[in-house]
Amino acid sequence: MDSEGMLWYSDFGWQYLGKLNPKTAQVVEYPVPELKQGFPTGLLDVEFDHEGNIWLGMMLQAGIAKFDRKTQKFQTWPLPKGINSDVGQQAMVMPIRNNVDGKVWMNNVGLRGLHRVDLKTGDFETFEPYKDLPRESGPHSAYGISADSQNNIYFMDFANRNVGKIEAKTGKITLFPTPTPNSTPRRGHMDSQDRLWFTEFQANKVAMFDTRAEKFQEWALPTAWTGPYDVMWDKNGELWTSGMSNDLVVRMNIKTGESTEYLLPRNTNVRRVDVDNSTTPVTFWVGNNHGGSITKVEPLD
Repeated sequence: MDSEGMLWYSDFGWQYLGKLNPKTAQVVEYPVPELKQGFPTGLLDVEFDHEGNIWLGMMLQAGIAKFDRKTQKFQTWPLPKGINSDVGQQAMVMPIRNNVDGKVWMNNVGLRGLHRVDLKTGDFETFEPYKDLPRESGPHSAYGISADSQNNIYFMDFANRNVGKIEAKTGKITLFPTPTPNSTPRRGHMDSQDRLWFTEFQANKVAMFDTRAEKFQEWALPTAWTGPYDVMWDKNGELWTSGMSNDLVVRMNIKTGESTEYLLPRNTNVRRVDVDNSTTPVTFWVGNNHGGSITKVEPLD
């Protein structure tokens, strides 16, 4: 949801960026350019930069896109030839702090790593955080990504238990294991205090990593096998999450440990959640990835 109350979504199977006006139910869709003819279409991550423009992870089209809300035009950054392989996949993009150094981060699922592009020069850098790890360390991935106030990037090791950090100025890579083994961290959003909020999909928990203190906190969900995918906080300090396995929205008061669950009206494949803090009580929004719909939850407080 943007600052004007509009909801933006990506089409997981086709090249469209969509905008929904919640007040009128009007939907506008904008065709996104194809970068890689003959490869699967579809988009995943939707993020805003500091100017409110929309950025997209272009998946197997191998690149990222920016939608200028004023001109309503797209600008794309395809992976250059040297790193644009058949398995190149940009599920996630992180532009929010490009005002710090003029650079935007993205993941590469096929590489199990990340890239960073300089928006002025178009030059790409590649980071492979697991390249030198021993085989016995287990499988690894770089999935969800989020930047702190200095544009240091944090990435979720969805195949294992780590939250990783790449320092923007030095390129130094550090892995921080979650307290719970095999937690499979997912998504991730940074708050104004540089605290990273994310889900632990396999551990059935939501978690916070204080990037300044380098300490974790974890909270278990009330129903087993919820499979939380994404989490957001609201203005009251409560957490909202939803899972891929049981169609439950979970609202958690982390101060008291009390949780409230809301059953969604239909089968919902959750990938992204958001909270509208302009309403009282707050409003929860969730996309149905396989159902081609968006669901609004209004708690009866």
